Amino acid sequence: MRKSRSPRLRIHLLFLVVVALLLVFQPVYSNTVDDSKKLKSPLQDPEPIQFVENVLQENDSQDYCNPQGQIKDTCCDYRSVEEIQHDIFEKIQSLVKTKFFRFYKLNLWRECPFWNDDGLCMNRDCSVETTDEASLPDEWRQPALSAVQISPKGSLFQPFQTCQYKDQDFCLIEDESDADGVYVDLTDNPERFTGYAGPSSGRVWKAIYEENCFNIVDKMTEGCETCNNVMHADQSRGNNPLKAAESIAEATNDEFVKVPEDEAKFDRLLNDLAEDPDDGFGNSEEVCLEKRVYYRLISGLHSSISIHICDEYFNQATGTWGPNLDCFVNRIGSHPERLQNIYFTYALVMRAVTKLGNYLEGYTFCTGENNDDMSIKADVLDLINSARACPATFDETTMFQGPDAKSLKLEFRDHFRNVSRIMDCVGCEKCRLWGKIQTTGLGTALKVLFSYGENNLNPKRNPGLLERSEIVALFNTLNRLSESLQSIKKFRQLYHERTHQKVVIYIKLFFLCIG
Repeated sequence: MRKSRSPRLRIHLLFLVVVALLLVFQPVYSNTVDDSKKLKSPLQDPEPIQFVENVLQENDSQDYCNPQGQIKDTCCDYRSVEEIQHDIFEKIQSLVKTKFFRFYKLNLWRECPFWNDDGLCMNRDCSVETTDEASLPDEWRQPALSAVQISPKGSLFQPFQTCQYKDQDFCLIEDESDADGVYVDLTDNPERFTGYAGPSSGRVWKAIYEENCFNIVDKMTEGCETCNNVMHADQSRGNNPLKAAESIAEATNDEFVKVPEDEAKFDRLLNDLAEDPDDGFGNSEEVCLEKRVYYRLISGLHSSISIHICDEYFNQATGTWGPNLDCFVNRIGSHPERLQNIYFTYALVMRAVTKLGNYLEGYTFCTGENNDDMSIKADVLDLINSARACPATFDETTMFQGPDAKSLKLEFRDHFRNVSRIMDCVGCEKCRLWGKIQTTGLGTALKVLFSYGENNLNPKRNPGLLERSEIVALFNTLNRLSESLQSIKKFRQLYHERTHQKVVIYIKLFFLCIG
């Protein structure tokens, strides 16, 4: 017969379990330091570290992300963005798998116009699988597209090769009649971790921020101890959170600093990775709305791409793809202004899509199959109507209104055109593919918002305002941003599981002791 535990032993075990539970929950209470009297930069509203912790904490009562309040430089809040994302997520996921939206033609091998590219990625995961044109609709094939653009003045007159941009364009548009272009099935080439990193990739982002962000990166991040400034990436480890993270990771032989299992240590980790605040409060010069919007757009794109890499990360130990919480916290969580800017970029792109609704209502979605054409249009309009049911996310009429509006708009446009050209300098084919698609998608959103009024967006009155490649890029960019917000929910669950592992074990021990 099995002997029962002695009462004294059970009491001792119960005492130890209770003490362990108190130690697990103790950091939640011991870490409540009043920071309300500390000097804060306006860029720290909401407080950055608290923002990241809120994002990763679950809210059992609602299916929202915990951060609340207005998203800077938009007319909506975080909760509204997550509501819209929740309503349209399955719809945009379905749309980008259709024939019209999943095939994209581009020139993958255009030379870098700014420097000699010597950092090509040779990994198998960097390569792109192209599609044979014979499997595509006749209207999309090279002979048909070339025939459309033959000039009545003869083959020697080729205006399409001498003019890369229209005045309304905010980016370099991929020409589907380009003989050097190839079609790519985007579903066969998902954006994920490829191993492309180091000086080559760093040079691309440094060029984008340093030379094409109106020289405001320092100004946008001053006084914010967690706002990692990409222009400081070459500094020593002493005052750079990315270098500090590398140092800690090297000490533990890990690729990333590991996210701790309790919240107090996580709070300390975020503070350890933070920069020292700048002494920039005395400068009262304010960055204008247009330049702030530009910076947040670029930062949001950068953040979204980083999340895609962390969400589709290759685990070399198991040989499987999946989400990597440590990657997410190291790349995004240690600089939460990037996380906030994902919401901003999503809000701006969503506004462009809803504004384009009337244009798309009269647009012909040509796939070679009439039934598919009608079905795709119905799905597009259904998505737009779902988004329109929510409050407006961005008000483009507040921009480019001052005395320098015209010159500022041209500078804004030309900077973003440069960013789209910098994508030709990316040394990884798959990264270049998705970089081109998403910069084209953002450029199309800017074109819709700032080049045309509501009355001009009519395909019958103004045919040819948008190329097919622009529409495909816009909706795929919306999908990538939507997937980033969806991934945040996934990382929130992973964080919850990691920080509550001990609690589950101790509760099981507790019931074992009293059983």
